Amino acid sequence: MDFFEAQARARRRTGRLVFLFCLAVLGTVVAGYAFALVILSQVGGPGGFWLPQVFIAVAAGSAIVIGLASAAKWARFRAGGSAVAESVGGRLIQPGSADPAERRLLNVVEEMAIASGVPVPGVYLLSDEPSINAFAAGLTTGDAVVAVTRGTLEKLSRDELQGVVAHEFSHILNGDMRLNVHLTAILFGILVIGLAGRGILRSMGRGRVRVGGGRNKGGGIALVLAVGFALLVVGYVGYFFGRLIQAAVSRQREFLADASGVQFTRNPDGLTGALKKIGGYALGSRLQTGRATAIGHFFFAQAFRSHLGGFWATHPPLPERIRAIDPSFDGRFHEPPEVVDVASEPWGRPGRPEDIAGFAPGALARASPVAAIASAGNITPNSLAMARSTLAGLDATLLAAARDPERATALVYAILVESEPAGRSRQQQVLRSSAGSEDANAAGELCAQVEALKPGDRLPLVQIALQSLRELRGGKRETFLHTLDELVHADQRVSPLEFALQRLVIRHLDLASEPTRSISRYHSFHAVAHDIAIVLSTIAHAASATTQRAFECGRVQLPVLAKNLPLLPPEQCGFGKLDAALDRLALATPPIKQRVLVAVAHAAGADGDISVEEEELLRAVSAALDVPVPPSARPA
Repeated sequence: MDFFEAQARARRRTGRLVFLFCLAVLGTVVAGYAFALVILSQVGGPGGFWLPQVFIAVAAGSAIVIGLASAAKWARFRAGGSAVAESVGGRLIQPGSADPAERRLLNVVEEMAIASGVPVPGVYLLSDEPSINAFAAGLTTGDAVVAVTRGTLEKLSRDELQGVVAHEFSHILNGDMRLNVHLTAILFGILVIGLAGRGILRSMGRGRVRVGGGRNKGGGIALVLAVGFALLVVGYVGYFFGRLIQAAVSRQREFLADASGVQFTRNPDGLTGALKKIGGYALGSRLQTGRATAIGHFFFAQAFRSHLGGFWATHPPLPERIRAIDPSFDGRFHEPPEVVDVASEPWGRPGRPEDIAGFAPGALARASPVAAIASAGNITPNSLAMARSTLAGLDATLLAAARDPERATALVYAILVESEPAGRSRQQQVLRSSAGSEDANAAGELCAQVEALKPGDRLPLVQIALQSLRELRGGKRETFLHTLDELVHADQRVSPLEFALQRLVIRHLDLASEPTRSISRYHSFHAVAHDIAIVLSTIAHAASATTQRAFECGRVQLPVLAKNLPLLPPEQCGFGKLDAALDRLALATPPIKQRVLVAVAHAAGADGDISVEEEELLRAVSAALDVPVPPSARPA
């Protein structure tokens, strides 16, 4: 899967969705106009088939109602994936959960996140749903969540669970999540007219609508009934076509997500096993809550009963999905066990790297930075094996701290504390004055384990901690970010690790709290030419190769700007100016981001190799541009 092409496809699909939405709204307006003509003819109004003033009034009223309703739903879901999960009764699984089934799920999600280069998503459980289903939601990788039903947790083996999670990570990586939120807001806007009509009719049935007294009472009641019925029919005409749009958009994407999930895990039996259990389970994948209907297209499998002969089905039939992966499928489904014996499976630690299909023991090896950019948005056997190896090798105390919202800040502080005595003493003073003695002592207790870390394991540990750091609110978050900045600048210089860590944390916490920051604003290379020069010059000065050679290796990858892209002296670039440049580039279109990252990768690897520091810088730049890059170097 080409990450940048997938993002471009998602944007094109959004454009087509808007066009189809406009057609559905037009159909709603025409139906409303037809009912207005009927009502006017019954009350002695003007006759004729074309009444411009009536049409304009109906069109304006419909557009206002639909627009306001869609905007209200969008405003609710713009808070990110957590808002979507909580809207259907999801409960956040705490990162430090010791429940065996929950811990197994968290391990699988952590593996997939580290392997793909995204922050570990929040994980939600739909405790009241015994069926087998799951979904991913969010606007960006920074606010993404993965939610599963209780049935998924209890009835799937680890391989099957990983197949489902890999399917959902495909939706995270290829831009489907934002499209899903747009589609939900649009459908609600169309439906609200029908809901208004249904509300009027129900109120009439309960005697709650007063229409005055006297001889006109009967006529008034008839008029109200007619208006209510008209709104109901008009609204559901639009909703009918809206559901068709939802189904058509969703079904094709499910085949792609299935294929990507198999590509990620190299284990088709995991995904097909989950689908076969859904087919053999009495409850299947249907959810009990009616709140899931509006987001049915988010789910792994059909979440509600499809009417109209499957026209409204948001997912292809199970046999079709299974045969697309396994053409030899004989049509037989499997009845799942009452509860999977989690104790017989690895849950406290990830599986072994050699258990991954297509991976050869000893194959963990360095990859070039250019290859890392080329694999953006993908999970390969090598990156998944590396993720498992990294998780298995991390100190248990550090992992527990990363998963604990109360100790995750102390862990980040400990990673930044220097080993040199003078620098450590200075930073400990900063910690006590900025964060307080409790956090300073907690960080000090973790320093010994942090020093024993392999250099390549530091940022993956931060990736895990990001899930806990998202729980920081208000003053705690401000204190943490202020202390982080003080620690980074305590010695008046910024190292590649310090810049990478701070950039990674700030960018993803910003996106988690305000996902709409990721909207593209710059569509031309020339609009961000100076920012590109700052980024490329900073990387060239920090590269292992000579500065001029590193810069030239990067510049030739940007033919549009190559002639007018100067190598800036250190005082005109550096980490201080790099922050602002990356903020602007984060608002550029995917093609611009792709070429910039390719140029940065060539500059970092100009000497034919990439050091841990260079990889950390590359990952910091990619994180700032919202591009998930899997680990490219073997921990050493």
